[in-house]
Amino acid sequence: MIYTVTFNPSLDYIISMNGFQMGMTNRTRTEQMLPGGKGLNVSTVLRHLGAENTALGFIAGFTGDEILRRAKLLGIHCDFIHLDDGFSRINVKLKDFDGTEINGKGPEISPHKVFELFEKLDRLERGDILVLAGSIPESMPDSIYRDIMDRLKDRGILFVVDATKDLLLNVLEYSPFFVKPNNHELGEIFHTELKTREDVVPYARKLQTMGARNVLVSMAGEGAVLVDEYDRVHTLGAPKGQLVNAVGSGDSMVAGFLAGWLKQQNYQYAFHMGISAGSASAFSENLATKEEIEKVYRQVVQMQSESDGLKER
Repeated sequence: MIYTVTFNPSLDYIISMNGFQMGMTNRTRTEQMLPGGKGLNVSTVLRHLGAENTALGFIAGFTGDEILRRAKLLGIHCDFIHLDDGFSRINVKLKDFDGTEINGKGPEISPHKVFELFEKLDRLERGDILVLAGSIPESMPDSIYRDIMDRLKDRGILFVVDATKDLLLNVLEYSPFFVKPNNHELGEIFHTELKTREDVVPYARKLQTMGARNVLVSMAGEGAVLVDEYDRVHTLGAPKGQLVNAVGSGDSMVAGFLAGWLKQQNYQYAFHMGISAGSASAFSENLATKEEIEKVYRQVVQMQSESDGLKER
């Protein structure tokens, strides 16, 4: 079974407008509301690809109830912990201004509720996969991912971590199955700027020397890089398509990689599925469907074939 954890899930209010002016009344042209948070996004795309999974995390208030309702409508099995106070956050995302969003703070999570989560995680068994993704509320320490992995170490559980800075660095000693920073996050860790796929490779290997088994680095329009646990480097540019909505594309890459690896235990195939899922979501109004991912996958396979042909010349 795959389990995802989202400490700070959200209702993502995704809007577009004809223009935006400070100090004026602005009206939306289109609007969507989706259950969000990185772990939930991973769960959604896994579900689209036929990979059963359970979403864990914390919800609160009327927004938490709506997150749960919408997640269930998507067919996701949910086992959230309800908080007694506060409400789950609402994130406002402006589609017409790439990368512009206003993210809510989220509720406080008490040590008692954290212990409830630990009790749920104690049920995981050898061979299960645990995805730890995204930010955490301010009320929680940066060591929380590390605390979870320390509690579950030596139990044969595969850890997947999609997080930044200390949340990521603190867990590398537990040899996560794979981690997925983007090139900016990876560069921030090592105080450098990584612009090309070739730039990324030595720093991905540094994460491996620190403990990560597989390092998958997303690079938006530049494609992606995977350095796998056998020290093989997989690189590919971005598939062609129109950027529609970048929200959740990195999470979709995590889901695609996992679904691909579970299907074939082949890292190149998993890499291709990761790129396909991430790109398909970027080309879609919502998180990508199986059909949309398969369409991009055919393009990715062709791109790889052409790249291999150039290398042979």
